[in-house]
Amino acid sequence: MAFKRSAGATTAPADPEQLYRQLALINDGPEALWSHQADVLRSWHGDHLNDPDVAIELPTGAGKTLVGGLIGDYRRRAVGERVAYLCPTRQLAKQTAEKLTKYGIPNVLLTGKVKNWNRAERSRYTTANAIAVSVYSHVFNANPGLGDAQLLLLDDSHAAEGYVAGPWSLEISRDEESAYRDVLSALSDALDPLVVARLRTDTPDSQYRNSVYLASPLGVAARASYLEEVLTAAVTAEKLSDEAVHALRFLRGHLDQCMVYLSYRRLLIRPLIPPTLFHAAFNDPARRVYMSATLGAGGELERIFGRRAIKRIPIPTGWEKQGTGRRLFCFPQLTTDLSAEPAKVGPWVADIITRHGRAVVMTPDTRTARTFANTRIPDGYKVLKANHVEDDLKIFTQETAAALVLNNRYDGIDLPDNDCRLVILAGLPARGDLQERFLHGSLGAVEVLQERIRARIMQGAGRAARNSRDFAAVLLLDDDLVSYVTRRDVQEAMHPEIHAELDFGYNNSIEATSAEMLENLRVFIAHDQDWREVDQDIVEARERYERIDAPGSAELQRSVRDEVAAWDAIWQSEWQRALELIRQVLDALRGGRAPQRYAALWNYLASCIAQRLANQTGDPTLHTAATKFYDDARNAGRGTTWMSHLAAPVELTTAPPPPAVDPLDEQAMNGVLANAARLARPAIFDTEIQRARMALADTPSKPYEAALVLMGQLAGALPSEGDGHNDSAPDATWIFGSTSWVVWEAKSAAKPDGELGAGDVRQAGSHVRFAADKRGESAPGDSPAFLVTSQERIHPSAHAVAESHVYLVRPPEVLEVFDRLVRAWRAARTRNFASLSGADLIVLFKAEDALPSQWLPKLRTHPLQRNEDVVNR
Repeated sequence: MAFKRSAGATTAPADPEQLYRQLALINDGPEALWSHQADVLRSWHGDHLNDPDVAIELPTGAGKTLVGGLIGDYRRRAVGERVAYLCPTRQLAKQTAEKLTKYGIPNVLLTGKVKNWNRAERSRYTTANAIAVSVYSHVFNANPGLGDAQLLLLDDSHAAEGYVAGPWSLEISRDEESAYRDVLSALSDALDPLVVARLRTDTPDSQYRNSVYLASPLGVAARASYLEEVLTAAVTAEKLSDEAVHALRFLRGHLDQCMVYLSYRRLLIRPLIPPTLFHAAFNDPARRVYMSATLGAGGELERIFGRRAIKRIPIPTGWEKQGTGRRLFCFPQLTTDLSAEPAKVGPWVADIITRHGRAVVMTPDTRTARTFANTRIPDGYKVLKANHVEDDLKIFTQETAAALVLNNRYDGIDLPDNDCRLVILAGLPARGDLQERFLHGSLGAVEVLQERIRARIMQGAGRAARNSRDFAAVLLLDDDLVSYVTRRDVQEAMHPEIHAELDFGYNNSIEATSAEMLENLRVFIAHDQDWREVDQDIVEARERYERIDAPGSAELQRSVRDEVAAWDAIWQSEWQRALELIRQVLDALRGGRAPQRYAALWNYLASCIAQRLANQTGDPTLHTAATKFYDDARNAGRGTTWMSHLAAPVELTTAPPPPAVDPLDEQAMNGVLANAARLARPAIFDTEIQRARMALADTPSKPYEAALVLMGQLAGALPSEGDGHNDSAPDATWIFGSTSWVVWEAKSAAKPDGELGAGDVRQAGSHVRFAADKRGESAPGDSPAFLVTSQERIHPSAHAVAESHVYLVRPPEVLEVFDRLVRAWRAARTRNFASLSGADLIVLFKAEDALPSQWLPKLRTHPLQRNEDVVNR
């Protein structure tokens, strides 16, 4: 008889821990849960069982898959929920399914085309007899294959931004020539005519090739209907990619609620935050559990998934410092010989790849990947890409001489043990879609992307260190990446283990030769007693470090609820409510260490919405509000040029004219008036001016630094202060309100025949952050650091660690600005300071080229960073 008999009712487990005690009797997994896994499961079951959005942080190797699987299987058994476990890639989904099977958790692997899914296996999921293991695209899709889940387990959630935003992201490449030009023409009124000309030309200047521009939202709204007609015609004529066609289904009727970004190579239409509230396959499940090795702070997870609040289960005690495996970070461009001869870096890297056999290379964009493959991979090597290994990594791991080159892919590839011992990160991972490039490069809102960038670096570096005994060498290449990861504040915000490894790697790269680095790599790969003795240094450093959230994280976390709510309102055309919510966003982004350049974007969006409402209602107060928001955006975005590229025809009729007086000059003259109360006195002025000029013409450090402080007072800084006997502080700090700060690192005693090193440049780069920490507030976006030295030679490694706001200044240039300021003060004193206004001083100082808007550009002519890709900073 073939009939199946009922086994009778089974008692549901009381909690996930009890479930695993039952599974462990018959499975092939561990005999018991690790204590930290049990801690996480107890926290979820006891405190977050009914919360709709919960995030769990567990480092790689800490058993994250089992924790997620038990949560899903408990809900499936206890209440009969349909559970979908989502991974970024098919390869990871396959690995997850294999692990769940090993743990005794019933599951079915549902990847590939939905029409090819095994119907019996799909039925096991729909009847809650097994967990479905799949990929993000089967939920975030116009026709979701898994649109009926009741619990979503979202693995590697920190890396999901592209998958989540994908359905609402319509990208058109310049290669799709006709469609690109059609959209550009449709949006010509929403762009500065100069930008339109740059994008239309076939031979753009190199400085504009990588620029990313934002189309005016007012202009996009005005042309939305026509834009939709153009895109629909492009679909009919088969001019768009399949991805763009699918995205248009999501964006129809919503183009006036989207941001439009344009570059020479492509354009992108998408909402700032994915409106997942209106995507049933993601929003309808009663629960979502986000799992990641690095959750971070600052609202990054909420922005990625479009959720207003996600509760977090913190990393278990004991794992807050312990990482997985060991990484030896190497900075070839900082070695004494390769930094002096950059052309030799490529051959040296190729030699290292040859010695290791297999290498995984991660780059932020296609151009960098192509350049690396052409210049740094040994001849005869097999070059593989992500699509080659999507279903089977053996295509790479069974090769003896191969390089796996991944473009903007830092997760989803696991290469444990001897599968790979060499990872190469080439370029700063901040070049995702055009929105990300706009936020990072054009807007300079680095803070809002910090967690994303750090996570990519940490995850990329860990691709070949997948368990506690695993290890891999990690080469960090390109100046932008080196400059970023050698910053102390960046390292402090990372996991203590990574912090210790980066610090160790930097100290063993700087002032070392490439031959010494090669020997260190040999000792590391041998991983015998010689390395174990050295490794203790990293362990001891790790125990001393504590992770410190990056500046602005608290404010960004505070604002994210209203950011998501505001975009939900925008998506529903609830413009008045959106404006009210954006006001709350801006309130959260005020004061403290809040990121002002990110606030500039929200001020600009508020201006556009207020103007849109003013046009609809005729309410003059809304027009006034729009003007105020626009002015606030311009002030908060000082130091960038993105708003100057918004001189679109539609903007010219609504945007307020630029102020007749530069706000920085106005601030400085108010400071001059305040400082004159003491400094302009006859008994003080000539004496102090004479002393300061003599010091600036000489070399002793203390008098020189004191003279810089006086010079700041003459410039109108309020306050202008010294280092307070703190070696980490700037030698002088000039504060021009919330408009700009100027910090100084003076090497006045250095000899002209000496050489400026990486240490001094690295220190200068940290000074703005030091001043911000001391003052407890965010530095204005336009805040330069000037490094004064007579040293004629600059060590090449100094360029590699230089940040974009650090400039080289020679002592005669400082003296020249000082003399201008003194002449302006003498002119003012002859007219009686007490009777002068700020406007009067502007006239007098302008005549001597002594306004900040005049002398700042002259001191900023020699940036120490040599990165061509730094745009609008």
